[in-house]
Amino acid sequence: MTRQSRAGLGFVLPVMIATVLVLVIPTIGAALLSVTDFDIYALADVANLRFVGAGNYAELLRMPLFWRAVGNTAMFTAIGVPAAIATSLGVALLISSATVRWKPVWRVLLFAPYVTTLVATAVVWRYLFDLHNGLLNYVLSRIGVAPVDWLGDPRTSIPATLIFIVWKAFGYNMLVFIAALSTVPQELAEAARLDGAGAWARFRHVTLPAIGPALLLAAVLSVANFIQIFTEPYVMTHGGPAQSTVTVLYFMFDQGFTWWNLGMASAVAMIVFVVILLVTAVQARVGKRNEWW
Repeated sequence: MTRQSRAGLGFVLPVMIATVLVLVIPTIGAALLSVTDFDIYALADVANLRFVGAGNYAELLRMPLFWRAVGNTAMFTAIGVPAAIATSLGVALLISSATVRWKPVWRVLLFAPYVTTLVATAVVWRYLFDLHNGLLNYVLSRIGVAPVDWLGDPRTSIPATLIFIVWKAFGYNMLVFIAALSTVPQELAEAARLDGAGAWARFRHVTLPAIGPALLLAAVLSVANFIQIFTEPYVMTHGGPAQSTVTVLYFMFDQGFTWWNLGMASAVAMIVFVVILLVTAVQARVGKRNEWW
């Protein structure tokens, strides 16, 4: 082995070891637990542990609350991912505009929500949406609109939670898009403008193809994050009202740490893992077709 190979191995080996310890081993462990009835009794005595095969998965398919959680998660993802990406891209386009001043200041201010503590900001937003003392309802009352129970009404609980999630998460994608926009060939945009192309045509035919890889990255990360939503509904709504904000990970947490049904919780974790893997594979295929991969 050459000196360069040893140096390369020295850099790669710690990352590989950390990946195995933090990702590979826990994933294998969850897969093994998912085919057992591991629960609080097995924690007390491992002799109580039994192999149940696909029993946990079959039981999940018969649980209405699981399907409710799947539907809520799908709704969060279907609405939240386009909203988060559109917001991030729109703000990035505004900041990248030549007419905007103090760009570093705007970048810092808009990125700040992403790095703030999730639980603390969720508590603040819960009070903003409060029925009686919330700032939002106070503003509505000043213009003659009746107070809205944002987090206590199943019709508004998901939109209200999504507003907070998009506000909290869009900063990262915004920076990715700002970096991508800086690589757009300005000569192509100028040539399109001289040919009479409008703003939308320039964005569609010049800007969008150039930032395609960044758009793919944002889509992959956003879908994975929205499928794994847990903290926001846990802090803001506790899964309510009427289980309207129970997500798959919330259901997994409830099974694992409320009822101590860890085998069932591991089965949910494996389902989430496989779904994210499949969705990412589809996104990668689409990206490769568009030469973004």
